[in-house]
Amino acid sequence: MFHPTSAVPQPPASPGNELSKDLAPNLALPWVVRLRYGMVAGELALILGVWYGLRVDFPLLWTLAPLAIVLASNILLGNLRMLPVRFTHKALGAVFSLDTICLTAILGLTGGPMNPFSLLYLVQITLSAVVLRKIWTWALGVLSTVCFGLLFFFHLPSTVFEPHHVEQGLSPHLVGMWIAFVVAAGLITFFTGKISDALRTREQQVLVLQDQVAKNERLASLVTLAAGAAHELGTPLGTIAVVARELERYARELASPANTGNDAILGDARLIRSEVDRCRRILERMSVQSAEPMGETPSRVRARDLLQQVLAQFPESRQAQLKTQLADEELAAILPAQATVQSLAALIQNALDATSDQRPVVISAKGSDSAFSIEVRDHGQGMPAHVLRRIAEPFFTTKDPGQGMGLGTFLVRTFAERLGGHVRFDSVPGEGTTVTLELPVPCSRQSAHAAV
Repeated sequence: MFHPTSAVPQPPASPGNELSKDLAPNLALPWVVRLRYGMVAGELALILGVWYGLRVDFPLLWTLAPLAIVLASNILLGNLRMLPVRFTHKALGAVFSLDTICLTAILGLTGGPMNPFSLLYLVQITLSAVVLRKIWTWALGVLSTVCFGLLFFFHLPSTVFEPHHVEQGLSPHLVGMWIAFVVAAGLITFFTGKISDALRTREQQVLVLQDQVAKNERLASLVTLAAGAAHELGTPLGTIAVVARELERYARELASPANTGNDAILGDARLIRSEVDRCRRILERMSVQSAEPMGETPSRVRARDLLQQVLAQFPESRQAQLKTQLADEELAAILPAQATVQSLAALIQNALDATSDQRPVVISAKGSDSAFSIEVRDHGQGMPAHVLRRIAEPFFTTKDPGQGMGLGTFLVRTFAERLGGHVRFDSVPGEGTTVTLELPVPCSRQSAHAAV
């Protein structure tokens, strides 16, 4: 199985505003409920005021029936909690559609298109533009336009809004009202949607910046930890290494066929030295230099030379397991070479650890005018879903205790993101893992093609 010292997913191609769009309905749900209660209360007060105050004759009970439907649906809506995104969109879209139909019924019983409160159609369209997807907003705009047009043919005349009786049907005045409504609904839908999208995009950008700040803070903490550990442990580790070396030399001098005890002392001294070297390697892995291009000037380096430097990081027994491929023998890129070598070494070490047998680990490089990418492919057991979900976490590892710290590819990701690139993991359980490090750096090539 692929054992990441820490793993890094590919970031989204573009932040966009889909996340805030999806969250908007659930966030707006309580406010929609309050607004609808206010609308019911206001329309009820208006209807009763006109009926009792102005003594206007219209079918009161039939006019109150749509309000009762809206009130009942609002009580049901208020009892809902956080829903899956697709259900919240549908629920609010259905509620706004119901409000539009109920408003049409009330207007039809109280003067039809001559009722000045027909402007309330625009409230539903505006709310939809703010919290729902565009398809719902345009659907409500069409529904409102059709309902408002039907009022020209089907409504009860009102002596308040129509002091001079007007025949039902179309007239130049009514056609103008309908066209004006269509234009207003379209403009509100378009411009409110644009402004809402812009605000959501800005919100998403803020979230991305906050995430970057959090990553930088974690990296700064790691740098501080590494610096403190190196400072505090460097001297005692050096002293232990010197003493172990002297002990090994002394045991070698005293070694004889008759004194087998010195062989045990010699083995212990070598073990101490190997463990000291291991501690030093751990400190080196924690060092930010393995993932930070800062302080290193980018230079033009051939991909062939870069891969040779990477291979030199491993002992000969391991180099035999590494297979390199180049699409172009003369491919070159402008990048911080040392940081790139250290980052690739971390990825390759993960791939070697993931391959239990001697099957090769393939490293390939390719480039374009604007990007340089290196792919590391192993034939291990791959990563299951629960590992992929956590691969971006620092200090996360599936290795045995003492075999990894969960920092390798976390630092690789940091290195890639500093240059504006990314690291992508493609893993199929049972088949292996492919890691792609892509850096947006200038590349150049000649026409020659070869494979190393």
